[in-house]
Amino acid sequence: MKSLIILLCFPITMFGQSLTLEIQQYFDLKDFTKAENRLLDYLEDNPNNIEAIELLGDFYGHQKKWNNAIESYKTLVDSVPNNANYHYKYGGALGMKALEVNKLKALTIIDDVKQAFLTAAHLDPNHIDTRWALVELYMKLPGIIGGSKNKSLQYANELEALSKVDGYLAKGYIHEYDDELEQAEIYYKKALHVGNSKTGYIKLSDFYLNQDKQDEAIHVLKEGYAKLNDEEFLKRITEITK
Repeated sequence: MKSLIILLCFPITMFGQSLTLEIQQYFDLKDFTKAENRLLDYLEDNPNNIEAIELLGDFYGHQKKWNNAIESYKTLVDSVPNNANYHYKYGGALGMKALEVNKLKALTIIDDVKQAFLTAAHLDPNHIDTRWALVELYMKLPGIIGGSKNKSLQYANELEALSKVDGYLAKGYIHEYDDELEQAEIYYKKALHVGNSKTGYIKLSDFYLNQDKQDEAIHVLKEGYAKLNDEEFLKRITEITK
């Protein structure tokens, strides 16, 4: 896993408006430490507040405090075992920790990562982020410890059933990872054709850059800017042409 998607939401009805606005302000300022401390104070008096525990885990994640995030998310999955998103976040935090420890230690974590994601996928047939995580996990794991291109494609197919764009992007990723570049290009183009989205343009341009095809990458970014008028495309062109 390269990243954990952490979505923060602020439950006003559970915290009260003043506390919610205070935490939101800390988040906007990227002052995660103050948000963390404020939530810890709140949890001293409200130790079983699930929303506060989840937010605390999210703030730990933003600070890359993976052990703390794991502890918060483990509390969530133990308290509400049928919530797919809690299992997804727990697996994601474990996966990020696995990237920071030595390979031997990481091997002891991988089964828990896989189990958390598989549980999330089982609990929520529509959970897109979990299926993306499984696509990536099964492609990156060595076969001897459970890696499997076929399983990765299985979850890419599930993604495609939920969202053609995500499914095509996932298949593009799988084929690119496996050096099947013609197939990868086909699927990245399919994703762009169906979605016409910023993500689609960036993924296709990054694919070309990975093949040292700067002219093709720039062409895609120019096309994206012409259609979406997003300044990030121009910034990327400038970086390429430096």
